[in-house]
Amino acid sequence: MQTTFFLYFFLVKYVIEVFFVQKNKQKELTFTLFKHDIEIGAFYNLLYQANDVILALFFIVGSFLFFKESTTFYGTILFVIGSFQLLIRPLIMISKEIHIYRIKNN
Repeated sequence: MQTTFFLYFFLVKYVIEVFFVQKNKQKELTFTLFKHDIEIGAFYNLLYQANDVILALFFIVGSFLFFKESTTFYGTILFVIGSFQLLIRPLIMISKEIHIYRIKNN
């Protein structure tokens, strides 16, 4: 499941960069997505916040699953998935910095 999320994240990032990024000299740190101008920083902040919400949900549901002995295994799985999502947080910020660096140096 975590691998699927990583693949989805990088696929979305690739599609946005290839098909929707339009370099605008006046607004060099924006891109157009479905006819809407979006700031790169705001986009990555949205990804970061969405990741945090999903992460919190995994940990909350996992905590409730620990109340019954029969669901402890599933709670552990959610905790492991949530732990891997903690790895996604810095990757989002690194991707943001690389994206901004590439735009500024073109």
